[in-house]
Amino acid sequence: MLNRLRQGCQTMAWPDGPAPALPDRHGGALRVEAAKCEDGCQACVPVCPTRAIVCEPGKPVALDLGKCLFCAACVEVCPTRAITHTNDHRLAVRRRKDLLLGQTGEEELRLAKALDDKLRRLFGRSLKLRQVSAGGCNACEADTNVLGTIGWDLGRFGIQFVASPRHADGLLITGPVSRNMELALRKTYDAVPAPKVVVAVGACAIAGGPFIGHPQVCNGAEAVVPVDLFIPGCPPHPLTILDGLLRLLGRLEESRVQ
Repeated sequence: MLNRLRQGCQTMAWPDGPAPALPDRHGGALRVEAAKCEDGCQACVPVCPTRAIVCEPGKPVALDLGKCLFCAACVEVCPTRAITHTNDHRLAVRRRKDLLLGQTGEEELRLAKALDDKLRRLFGRSLKLRQVSAGGCNACEADTNVLGTIGWDLGRFGIQFVASPRHADGLLITGPVSRNMELALRKTYDAVPAPKVVVAVGACAIAGGPFIGHPQVCNGAEAVVPVDLFIPGCPPHPLTILDGLLRLLGRLEESRVQ
């Protein structure tokens, strides 16, 4: 007991206090400044392992953060710094198309908005999620599990992971959804009582990740079940996941990355 008293509270103060600093190797969200692109350059296109970057002749560069593995290869080769890191942990969006940067003039993310008033009244103070690993490598799963540790204490926000979909308010899905997991995911979704929410965590769950286009994957959760929140990354930092969940519940109100 004396040792516990000496240690004090180990849980981070965020979101009431400052957010913890991201590690140096984590560049955070990407920003696209299409106006800086040189005509005909396309240096970033061939280095992208998931074809998340498109640069058609006469059009500005377009980056799909849903496919992005955040390997930073495009940042390193861009001669004009049209694609840069922001070191911002905020990445979650409500609509898949909001992860497309550059195509529609958007250079930064339009961050997730909260659920409607009815769902916020139901889930705002108590959200139970069933985690489904649909063929993932365990990286996103590991960072999700981190949220349950003393440093993060996910339960203080009323958010918990449960063992049965019958006890859940929604699903948190990781992995590209392999064909072997497709039916299992559908059954798990159907077992969750309505109304329910679905959160896709990581590049695999959003678009298939490095397995995109492979015949044995469904290229993400949205091909199987409706998705209410997309949290990109490979894997997303625990702070990014927590930020997305709190935005969904209306705990954080900023509308976009600054």
